[in-house]
Amino acid sequence: MQDLYQTVTAKIIAALEAGTPPWFCPWATTPGLALPANLSNDRPYRGVNVLLLNLQQMAHGYSLNRWLTFNQARALGGSVRRGEAGTQVVFFKLLERDEAANDERRKVIPLLRAFTVFNAAQVDGLPEAMTAVPAPPEGWSPVDAAEAVLEASGAVIRHGGDKAFYSPAQDIIQLPLASQFPQADAYYCTALHELTHWTGAPERCNRPLLGRQHIEAYAFEELVAEMGAAFLCSHVGIAGELQHASYLSHWLTALRSDKRLIFSAASLAQKAVDSLIPQPVASEQKAAAEVAA
Repeated sequence: MQDLYQTVTAKIIAALEAGTPPWFCPWATTPGLALPANLSNDRPYRGVNVLLLNLQQMAHGYSLNRWLTFNQARALGGSVRRGEAGTQVVFFKLLERDEAANDERRKVIPLLRAFTVFNAAQVDGLPEAMTAVPAPPEGWSPVDAAEAVLEASGAVIRHGGDKAFYSPAQDIIQLPLASQFPQADAYYCTALHELTHWTGAPERCNRPLLGRQHIEAYAFEELVAEMGAAFLCSHVGIAGELQHASYLSHWLTALRSDKRLIFSAASLAQKAVDSLIPQPVASEQKAAAEVAA
């Protein structure tokens, strides 16, 4: 029986060893299109599925990060091209079960299922309007969009010095002046990274710096912040960049020892992003957004 945790983790490890972290797209793009979504219903993929589908898009050079199941392709009048291989995505959920009848204790059981999806480029006969790469909205500015995310958060951001960090004790984000960065994108990538750290405060996402087996607490938090910032950069249309390459060896060591680590980190990163950019999705549909169907 296939170990989905190990399969997914092995793919992430291979990408990191190759120097291509799968949580960000290293090129500017139309806002929102860098994040994978279902072509049939426009639901975004979330958490670890963002990493899995980004890997496939980068590996094959697909122009659209849009995916659908075999049956969804047929329902739209299309057909998966003969010989095309699908991409595995997962549905992850924690279920609570009573340990015994009339027992007040409840046991948490992880549920993990695999689904297969295909990129729009692997399907013939789809409506042309669905597969065309749209132009950015008129007047859209990735920099303005990133600034809007920062302002809407309510985070206190101070400028000065030559270091970027979030101070939990003071609950402030400290950044160098924007003019000290080589370009605006670099400034906002850094700012969104620190903003992801900011979401971890108790009154927000309550993501305490707790030690985990096989990885130091701060190295794990940096992994969460890397992914959260990458998701935010993709949302606004800014090319992402790795902020803390020095942690790569720590992440690789931990991932090799804990096949569930990347699931936890991606889930926390998604929660951070959701707190900054509320999703217009009903709560019972949120889980369904993880699934291809």
